[in-house]
Amino acid sequence: VALDPRTGGVLSAVSNPRYDPNKFVNGISFYDYAELRDSRDAPLLNRVIQGQYPPASTIKPMLGLAGLNRDLITIDTAIPDPGYYQLPGDPRRYRDWILRVRGTGHAQEMNLRDSIAQSCDVYFYELANRFGIDALAESLEEFGIGSLTGVDLPSEKRGILPSSEWKRRVIGSSWYGGETLIVGIGQGYMLATPLQLAVATTVLATRGTAFKPTFVAAVDGRSVELEPLLNVSAETAYWDEVFAGMVDTVSSVRGTAFGMRSGLTYSVAGKTGTAQVVGIAQDATYDEEALSEYQRNHGWFVAFAPVENPEIVLAVLTENSGGGSSAYPVARAMLDYWMSRDE
Repeated sequence: VALDPRTGGVLSAVSNPRYDPNKFVNGISFYDYAELRDSRDAPLLNRVIQGQYPPASTIKPMLGLAGLNRDLITIDTAIPDPGYYQLPGDPRRYRDWILRVRGTGHAQEMNLRDSIAQSCDVYFYELANRFGIDALAESLEEFGIGSLTGVDLPSEKRGILPSSEWKRRVIGSSWYGGETLIVGIGQGYMLATPLQLAVATTVLATRGTAFKPTFVAAVDGRSVELEPLLNVSAETAYWDEVFAGMVDTVSSVRGTAFGMRSGLTYSVAGKTGTAQVVGIAQDATYDEEALSEYQRNHGWFVAFAPVENPEIVLAVLTENSGGGSSAYPVARAMLDYWMSRDE
């Protein structure tokens, strides 16, 4: 989904797999409807507003900004990164994704900017632990996570923004500290729609504001009135640091979306995400070939461009594609089209 951050207008929204709407014009047959309804691929689901997925690392810039705002970290806070994180008194190791790739952490210590660019899980495990689940949930709620956007389409889903109260009410059990760490990297109980993440990313792109997203630009020749939806305040230096991390995601050789940098003629700020569909045991390794297609990780990429004066925000999800590296090529094609349309 693509939004105009200046208005909330939906520039593009695509949900796959699709179906032929012409079958509904004169009344769809029972057989054809049953085939659509019962398909495991769920073509009737509008994934833009109804698909609910773990947002994964796409929330790290939002959490970083909130951590700065709440004085839980500073721009210079450096956190040791051996490739895993442990809670005091807990033998479990919460692994960073880089441990599987390199057998160690990203660096001896990581700051916020580099942790956004390189998607350092250990940094955000520690930050989540400093938050606690309820303050973490309050902070993400400011970006619209867990809330309806109010888009002018029916049947929008709100996702899940878990808290200790939510778990008691819905699951009937207490919250555990380790669950907070998992939510801190956008996994666990948390779910979001692509539109929600596009709106949350809009708050970053505009340095604080988002309008209610709309598909309709005008009615009977009269422009639809802009409706403020979200407002987040932060010091200029905090916005700058989060922006720098998202720019480095694309432009730094160690950024997780460095592969999309070649040939760019405009500035981009982005964040990758890899959403786990099935849990992996502590001592196990993710083996994509051993999993069925529907058990493989989803890929995310959120972005805005140009960085200096954003005019487009994207949230791209590629279902069961393996990870974020499959999503940013889609975003690159969309951004290239948009940024070259007046040439």
